[in-house]
Amino acid sequence: MAAPHHKSGFVNIVGNPNVGKSTLMNALVGERLSIVTSKAQTTRHRIMGIVNGDDYQIVYSDTPGILKPSYKLQQSMMDFVDTALGDADIVLYVTDTVEKSDKNQQYIEKLSSLTCPVILVVNKIDISSQEKVVELMNQWRERLPKAIIFPASAQEKYGLENIFDAIVDNLPEAPAWYDKDTFTDKNMRFFASEIIREKIFLNYKEEIPYSCQVEVEEFHEGADRYDISAVIYVMRDSQKGIVIGKGGAALKKVGTEARLDMKDFFQKDIFLKLFVKVDEDWRENKKELKKFGYIL
Repeated sequence: MAAPHHKSGFVNIVGNPNVGKSTLMNALVGERLSIVTSKAQTTRHRIMGIVNGDDYQIVYSDTPGILKPSYKLQQSMMDFVDTALGDADIVLYVTDTVEKSDKNQQYIEKLSSLTCPVILVVNKIDISSQEKVVELMNQWRERLPKAIIFPASAQEKYGLENIFDAIVDNLPEAPAWYDKDTFTDKNMRFFASEIIREKIFLNYKEEIPYSCQVEVEEFHEGADRYDISAVIYVMRDSQKGIVIGKGGAALKKVGTEARLDMKDFFQKDIFLKLFVKVDEDWRENKKELKKFGYIL
């Protein structure tokens, strides 16, 4: 008897900021891999989430939201998006019921010239009307006639089965790219730093989250407890004061929230130490961006 065919491929998720790409990937993978906040540019890296079945492997890749870069960090983020369009077996383009369908027209043109399948998801239908959703889907059909289009709500986990089935149907035949028990390409230090960064996005306003970078300096894995030491880099002394807060209260709140999330994520007790340092140039400095994994 012939061996069953195995399908495997890279499904790269792209779209404008705040359309729900990370929420969608987390829902499709069933793991909280990408940080999710209502602020734009939360995702800075390409983060892979891997879903395995007996006869398939889907390697999802969440990417930063599309934007016009104004400093080197953002340029690196857009390089991740361009690479994602170039090396995908399937592109999952996420839009929503809020943004105008002609936003970032040059990326729409890139999508229409791709040779791989494009699955377009109109997300956030839970905050829209049926008429509006139908109208949007018709607009997208005109704009991208070759795309497979689905309405969905990643937040409410509605419409995900249809998307998943379409992905499996369109995967190329190939052996698994990763071990079948792997669920991401990132290490534990990465997730620890992302959890801290998420808490910064949730607890501080204006430019603070965009000026911060987190580096995990120590990660000791004990049998029952992980001891983690991390530095939050800011760009100015005034930002350092804001991040620490009066009597250290703001930093303590971030640390407590991050520790509880890490305990849940790693399924271990967590001892977390946080420090704040100033690094004025980290968003523009190639060496620093390379150290933080933004330049490969």
